[in-house]
Amino acid sequence: MTTAALYECQVRHVRTSPIRHGFSYRTYMWLVDLDDLPALPAPLRCLARFHPRDHLGDPAATLRANMDRFLADNQIDLRGGRIRMLSNARVLGHVFNPLTLFWCRDAAGTAACVVAEVHNTYGGRHRYLLLPEDEGRVAKNFYVSPFFPVDGEYRMRLPEPADGLDITVSLHREGAVPFVARLTGDRRPATAAALIRLALRHPCVTLAVSARIRLQGIYLYLRGLPVQPRPAGDHMPARTPRVTQIRKGLR
Repeated sequence: MTTAALYECQVRHVRTSPIRHGFSYRTYMWLVDLDDLPALPAPLRCLARFHPRDHLGDPAATLRANMDRFLADNQIDLRGGRIRMLSNARVLGHVFNPLTLFWCRDAAGTAACVVAEVHNTYGGRHRYLLLPEDEGRVAKNFYVSPFFPVDGEYRMRLPEPADGLDITVSLHREGAVPFVARLTGDRRPATAAALIRLALRHPCVTLAVSARIRLQGIYLYLRGLPVQPRPAGDHMPARTPRVTQIRKGLR
């Protein structure tokens, strides 16, 4: 299916404070070129749809046009260069993407930036712009977990996927690292047969991701972890991106 690839993945979350807790689960994700989205056979389209409305930007525009506009707003012009997106697709009418990554290269093939789009379970969305010279450090300014306030700094290790996938995001607060998430995976060919196998192995995959996150939240709440208040407005999906540039992040 075009230039796309599938990755069978394992997600691991480790929380070290104020209580220690970890969990992991298996899933699968897509790596797609925004200029060459997969064209699935009609019977399989319910297993993978890529809608602009599932991400930040104008839902009537294309994913590529929305990303180009976002980059232009931040003085980045790829001049037609390639953008690849690692994401969950919409499956059986449902989608949830805790983290979507966009690797952006200019027309010469040089890495220009990575965009990390974060969704929380309240419907909020936010983009972080990661520039190559800033070493993956960015101030946290978006509410995600109900058990952490909106402070501290993310450190993201985001190598572009190849045969394997290995992504790490850690939260740093007050000299400590209270939370680390790691996503690893192995590349699979984006064929109809591979998609069917993964869909059978991981049924209702995006609904399962959303349910797991909520169940872990209930578990932590029952263990007595205090809930941090949600900033006003973060429960509504944004139509235009709120961006954090690493150059303005914590130093």
